[in-house]
Amino acid sequence: MIPADVHAQLRQAHAQGNYAPLLQLIPYASLIGIQCSRDGDDLLFCLPASADNIGNPLLPAIHGGVIAGFMELSAALYLLIFSESASIPRIIDFSIDYLRAGLYRDTYARCQLWRQGRRVTNVAITAWQGDPDQPIATARAHFKIKELPVPLK
Repeated sequence: MIPADVHAQLRQAHAQGNYAPLLQLIPYASLIGIQCSRDGDDLLFCLPASADNIGNPLLPAIHGGVIAGFMELSAALYLLIFSESASIPRIIDFSIDYLRAGLYRDTYARCQLWRQGRRVTNVAITAWQGDPDQPIATARAHFKIKELPVPLK
């Protein structure tokens, strides 16, 4: 179960459009520097360029594991904010397609909820740099969730 204080933080972050306090609760998000902002009714995730995230210093390019971690964490945060889950989403499966090198610049991601069942949720994630029509990676994630209990009448 998600503690009541975390639910309150989620609601407050979404109401104010300030997700920084929420991201500070996740050590990996702080480590790689993930940022989140509201973009209309949607969320936009950002992985700012950082020398600590470089995997290939010759290009230089972001490490593929950092890109995958950024995309997976973006999907989990998206579900926390937009789903009606009673628990923190737990990853079942994550599949990524690297389409081009993630160069040393800001990287963005957007998530799309494909299906939310009672126990499993599917999310598509697209990451890009500069032009959203030229993604550097796409991914699919399946999460285990727990439905909120239906109140008795």
